[in-house]
Amino acid sequence: MAQFLRGKQAGVQHDLSAGLAPELFALDQVARYGINSQISTLAYDPVQSLLAVGTNESRYGSGQIYVFGGNRVSVVLSSPRKASIATLQFCAEKLLSLDSKNDIAIFSLEAKKLVASYSPPSKVTALLTDPTLDYALIGLQNGDIIAYDLDRQALAPFRIMNLWKEHDRRSRNLPVIALALHPRDIGTLLIGYPQGAVIYSFKQNKPLNYIQYELQPGAPGGIPDPISARRSRTPQLLHAAWHPTGTFILTGHDDSSLVIWDSKTGKLVLARTLQDVNIDRPGKVLSSGSAQSEVTSLNAPLFRIAWCCKQNPDDTGILISGGSPTGTAKKGLNFLDFGQTPVYATSSWQVLSDHFAKPKSQYRLITPPNTEAVDFCIIPRNSPHYAGASDPIAVIALLASGELLTMSFPSGHPITPTNQLHASLTFVHPFVNLISTSYVQRTRWLGMIEKRSQGPRILVGGAEATRPMKRYEDRNILLTAHADSTVRVWDAGHGDEIENGAMLQVDVARAVGRTDAVDISHMSMSGATGELAAGLTTGEVAIFRHGYNHTFGQEISHVNKTEFGLEDIKDRADPTVKEGLLPLTLFPHPRGSVTAIRISDVGFVVAGFENGSITVIDLRGPAVIHEANLHDFAKVVSRGSIRRSTSNHNQTRPEWVVVVEFAVMGLEGEEYSSILFFLGTNLGRFITFKLLPMPNGGYSAQLAGTINLDDKVVSISPISADTGSPASASPDTVASLRNGFRLNGVVIVATQAGVRIFKPAGAKGASKTWNDFLCDSARVVRYEDRGYALAGLFGDGTVKTYSIPSLKEIASTRLSDTLDPRRFSEAIITPTGDIFGWIGPSELGVVNPWGSGQDTTLSLDKLYNKEALLPPRPTISNIQWISGTQYVTPSDLDVLIGGSDRPPSKRMVEQMRSEEQQRRAAGRSADTAGPSSSSQDEGYWAYMQRQVQERTEKLNIMGDSMDRLEEHSSNWADDVGKFVSQQKRKAVMGSTYILRELG
Repeated sequence: MAQFLRGKQAGVQHDLSAGLAPELFALDQVARYGINSQISTLAYDPVQSLLAVGTNESRYGSGQIYVFGGNRVSVVLSSPRKASIATLQFCAEKLLSLDSKNDIAIFSLEAKKLVASYSPPSKVTALLTDPTLDYALIGLQNGDIIAYDLDRQALAPFRIMNLWKEHDRRSRNLPVIALALHPRDIGTLLIGYPQGAVIYSFKQNKPLNYIQYELQPGAPGGIPDPISARRSRTPQLLHAAWHPTGTFILTGHDDSSLVIWDSKTGKLVLARTLQDVNIDRPGKVLSSGSAQSEVTSLNAPLFRIAWCCKQNPDDTGILISGGSPTGTAKKGLNFLDFGQTPVYATSSWQVLSDHFAKPKSQYRLITPPNTEAVDFCIIPRNSPHYAGASDPIAVIALLASGELLTMSFPSGHPITPTNQLHASLTFVHPFVNLISTSYVQRTRWLGMIEKRSQGPRILVGGAEATRPMKRYEDRNILLTAHADSTVRVWDAGHGDEIENGAMLQVDVARAVGRTDAVDISHMSMSGATGELAAGLTTGEVAIFRHGYNHTFGQEISHVNKTEFGLEDIKDRADPTVKEGLLPLTLFPHPRGSVTAIRISDVGFVVAGFENGSITVIDLRGPAVIHEANLHDFAKVVSRGSIRRSTSNHNQTRPEWVVVVEFAVMGLEGEEYSSILFFLGTNLGRFITFKLLPMPNGGYSAQLAGTINLDDKVVSISPISADTGSPASASPDTVASLRNGFRLNGVVIVATQAGVRIFKPAGAKGASKTWNDFLCDSARVVRYEDRGYALAGLFGDGTVKTYSIPSLKEIASTRLSDTLDPRRFSEAIITPTGDIFGWIGPSELGVVNPWGSGQDTTLSLDKLYNKEALLPPRPTISNIQWISGTQYVTPSDLDVLIGGSDRPPSKRMVEQMRSEEQQRRAAGRSADTAGPSSSSQDEGYWAYMQRQVQERTEKLNIMGDSMDRLEEHSSNWADDVGKFVSQQKRKAVMGSTYILRELG
């Protein structure tokens, strides 16, 4: 009976929800985009081309580990316990994490799961891995260093006791602050303690040098404190790093001092800050420009330092986060480019000191205003060695807010993350302020690509899993507005195959011609034309259209050309974009913040402003064809209301448009259809306009009627009263109006307090009031071919669906466990029933209540590529070898740490198997030429056993080799000395003979 009565009142004669039943209502977890919490750490693997991101624990959940590859490749790894992720490190096919609960977790990139976890006996203060080793060196709070066997998933017998306590018996148990392996000799370890650093030899099992930075009375150091400068002091060590060749050592201290040492002698080469040098000497210091200056400003702490190199490891520079004067207006990362390092053996001490005192150039990689880079992740070109700082092409800065900023290296030019980073990373690059969706035609979206000048790809690793074929012909296109005034457009999909995974970006600040106060309040995109409109809080409306940039590569000046109320902004196109969404026109007349905007599929734009005005733009001109204010037709109110009228009270409150929708249908009492647009206000008024053609080929807007619903309008859904399909203003529908096409349509208007179905402009129709909770978001959706229903998000954290036209509840399910109900007003319901809602500050969830209860957010993508080979680790030079440097290979260190009884690791077994296969292949080739040797009959396990025996003998062989090397080097030096003496004696005797003959 309710269906019959409401259908008769609304003018809908059929049950449009007849095929929908409660048993079809099951929540599907379709997808998740973004980052669940504040980013705490980053790690990059240049071999696999993967980026790992760790987050902090928050009220939105535990810290997570995200691993991103090329295109849409992503995998989420969970920590064993609820904790924040403190450190991430790639090690061959493993990923190690250290969390705030002091647990070390080892994940397999190939299996994409946790394979082992370890809780050390003391707090972990430093963690070190190397891709050529199967061990993780762990520095502890008590100053000891232990080794964890990543292959055997157990603690190794190796241990280094607190070396600083042995050096200074009066010191307490100082924690290990930093660990770094020699870049060319893996047998040498740099250990940082708060009081200094130690160079340790694995081969000799003893410290080689102790380094301590002491400031004498009168030396300014990095802190300009005259009181503390009167006494001697030891700034606390925070960081320690090797020069890429291992010739020098860099230490960073809590007074922002950067101290460079000779690694062989332990002698101080230079102490400096970013601005001043020789800060360890009493009196005045010298700036890097060699002019005398007093240290007058307080420097920020050193967050992180890295000694980088180009392809030539002698061409180096230091990248520094922090250390700048606190009063610096433009903050960011600093890079001191030293250039080619002088030859150590032939350079004087002054030459070495001047080299580090006067960099070849100094770059500042500037971050946005009022931000501070607290960490960074270097993107090397291809090598994971040299502490991950070999030949960098880019750097990703982690800001204090948790946002990311990608910059070219070393110039510091910002790199847009579009088509460089995963879509989820764009949610924090920078933060997303606003989202919107558009249901774009598939053919239109496939043609929308972006060609932008950019460097080499940062992430290309992994492989996407095969997903189901497309479920719908049209695509869920997501629009995200960011804090830097950019809008990014990409296909969020329906949990199906993404045919065009490109991301498009528009720079709204560039389009409006300024950088200050450019905050996007609303945006809309046409599903048929791909045109984009963005409204600002300052009142401007910028419109973009996809096309080719005819001024590509050229930075041209803007020519102010205003016609028909609009400014032409085509010349403000980004010169780096060859094809993409380009600026078209600008409505430059501020009238308060834009409160609603809608761009139709037939070339019209309607914008509502905070002062109550509305503007209609025809993009065929483009031209402004209508302007009005809500106060102009405040008294034109049609009959009918959901609740008792409160119009007298509303007249004293400001009113503005909050919802705009286009349609093609016939109005009440008319026998023809028209292009319509509907307005819904914050005070509950529903206003109908007609767009009428004019003799000159243009259009005009005419008010058709208003109706008072007495509550804020949430959504407007025009539908066909016969089929339930959307009565949208599509190009085909508008073109058919010339042939007398007539559509019998109704409008479903949802407000916070109820819903109403009626025929515009002012029929009473059928209505329903929500019971206990307000509606935050609503839309008419279609479930496959079964029918249409009204879906709404309510304040009790549920999604409910109602039949059309009876408005009877079909089903309900709770979403508060998945989405944040406090942000339901920002959630979006698509025509297919997908719900885009916020899970956390920077994480977006996609769910569908018309599903089967499945969770498809678990990634099936592949991360590890076995074909990506690890380059060999750099070794010492011939001169270092001749001079007696005791070089240790990774295999030797494996024996030193794991002991001779440790079986070969899985990686070694795989290497042996590969060598065995190659040996057998070579044997078969030899058989074709002649009889095989007896060694070719050796089986695989016999071969592996022989390899193990040879491995156990390496330690003694290595020691004997080093002893013989030292003896041979000494004998060689004696022979050289004897030869030189003989030559001198012959020269003297020859001179005496010549003088005698002349005399």
